[in-house]
Amino acid sequence: MIKDTNSPLNHAPNAWALIPLLVFLLTYLVVSILAGDFYKMPITVAFVISSVVAIAISKGGKLSNRIEQFCRGAANTNIMLMVLIFILAGAFAQTAKSMGAVDATVNLAMSILPGNLLAAGIFLAACFISISVGTSVGTIVALAPVAVGIAAKTGMPDALMLGVVVSGAMFGDNLSFISDTTIVATRTQGCNMNDKFKVNIRIALPIAILTGIIYVLVGSGIDSDYAPGTIEWVKVIPYIVVLVTAIFGVNVMLVLFIGILLSGVVGLLTGGFDVWGWTASMGLGITNMGELIIVTLLAGGMLEMIRYNGGIDWIIGKLTSHIRSSKGAELSIAALVSFANLCTANNTIALIMAGPIAKDIADRFHVDPRRSASLLDIFSCFVQGIIPYGAQLLMAAGLGGVSPIEIMQYLYYPYLLGLGALLAIAFGYPGKFAKKGFTSAKI
Repeated sequence: MIKDTNSPLNHAPNAWALIPLLVFLLTYLVVSILAGDFYKMPITVAFVISSVVAIAISKGGKLSNRIEQFCRGAANTNIMLMVLIFILAGAFAQTAKSMGAVDATVNLAMSILPGNLLAAGIFLAACFISISVGTSVGTIVALAPVAVGIAAKTGMPDALMLGVVVSGAMFGDNLSFISDTTIVATRTQGCNMNDKFKVNIRIALPIAILTGIIYVLVGSGIDSDYAPGTIEWVKVIPYIVVLVTAIFGVNVMLVLFIGILLSGVVGLLTGGFDVWGWTASMGLGITNMGELIIVTLLAGGMLEMIRYNGGIDWIIGKLTSHIRSSKGAELSIAALVSFANLCTANNTIALIMAGPIAKDIADRFHVDPRRSASLLDIFSCFVQGIIPYGAQLLMAAGLGGVSPIEIMQYLYYPYLLGLGALLAIAFGYPGKFAKKGFTSAKI
């Protein structure tokens, strides 16, 4: 059996442990870019190759022990929870689509908003929903099918509308009081949620406004002759109920189950399908999530091998070895949580890992805990919102039938959020929360 696999550090910091991540980036991103086609290299194959490398170079002893260690990572509680959510999300999305909910919701949206404001309108809706529900994945599940439906009717690229949804979803993931990232960031830094929000909103809100303007400009060139049909309000009910229950904090899995049940009942009552059609829709939806589930399991196993062999601890040591000022400390905190997120593909887990170390850095260099909490949350959401193997992009890509890489070019909010946070560090903004004049210390 594997020894001490549950300890925070199983091996000394080791740069070679990062090789599987490099292999993935080379086999998927670089190969796809060189080929000029992001469908040439399936993401599942890239993860299989990098997973094989991770097991091969691991220090876990016998091959059977290393494989077991990989399986522990793949079967992590958070990973399995994501898989269950993906299964229910696929069943809900396909059932709602089969009974006509997507078309009905698209007609409703297009009857309210003019064509040039549809992208900005979906972004605003995603921002509101995500900050209310505290979950980016739940927001994407609810809005991605509608966004793709709007894209089909207006001629806008599917990837653009999915990028709009992901952008708005990450806004709320970062700011919501009930978001896991907010809770972990504030607890590890020892500050109140309200205080962290006051710092965070000063950075995130201007970025969100700028992003909204960009989406207005992007949508201004849309010239669609599509005329919305009659709105079938009964078919919109499942989406409305899903949104409302999510806003009131109902567990996301229960929300999705309610959505599946309501979509099925409405479909039966309106003649959208019969009982067997309903079950077929659920089965198809679950099957369509197959690649997403495989990628999630492989990523969980590979990233666990990186952690187990000291890859994350190596980069942490490098980041904290050259700090000389409070500004350098803030940059180190940003880099620390960003790299942890890159390696774990889960912003909550990244914050749990990086939070205590960031607290130590903040205390030594007199960084306001409200500011360190805000920077932790911002950079974790920034990275989570742009990595092609993160749950958010995988979910959006799975529901929209496009490559995660295609969506990345339209993720204006996460990119601008990361840039805005770097500028905030450089210029000490907001000044009220950027303490200056302290004597620096060395770590």
